[in-house]
Amino acid sequence: MVDGNPLYVLGQIYVLILVVRAVFSFFPYSSDSPLNPVRRVVTTVTEPVLAPFRRLIPPVGMFDVSFIVAFIVVEVIVQTVLRNI
Repeated sequence: MVDGNPLYVLGQIYVLILVVRAVFSFFPYSSDSPLNPVRRVVTTVTEPVLAPFRRLIPPVGMFDVSFIVAFIVVEVIVQTVLRNI
């Protein structure tokens, strides 16, 4: 049963956090923003996964392609491995 698998649920939550990080990247950073604590938590949680991809895949112009690759890899792991545990 997929819904009862806590690892799958955590994986899905992590994918959602990655989406939130992507959305945050479209807005300018402001130190007085009320969303700063949320942005800090999202960055802290996602950076350990994104940093290795960023080291391997250079940006293309102003686009961080490594984020897209990391997102796809995480989603594939969640859907193929964690879903079937």
